[in-house]
Amino acid sequence: KKAHEKAIELPTTNPVRLELALNFSVFHYEIRNNSGEACRLAKEAIDDACKGLDQLQEGSYKDCMLNIQLLRDNLTLWTSDTEHDQLSGDEDLTHITFR
Repeated sequence: KKAHEKAIELPTTNPVRLELALNFSVFHYEIRNNSGEACRLAKEAIDDACKGLDQLQEGSYKDCMLNIQLLRDNLTLWTSDTEHDQLSGDEDLTHITFR
């Protein structure tokens, strides 16, 4: 938890920040059995990182997109596993698209 809190200080597209978000969301899903928090963390990391994609150079862009794809894959899996467990309202998280 402390590492995740410290990572918030890093740029939203930083690979370490994204990897920690990935690990922390998996922890919430697998260990704490809290799919809502896991989905919230993954979606937040994806949304924040996507805002900064335009400023990245080619190598950094690819690294960032790899981590975003891993987060997105988990989010898709988790939302399909829990039919009625949504983050808020009728939001459908399985249709997040990237450039």
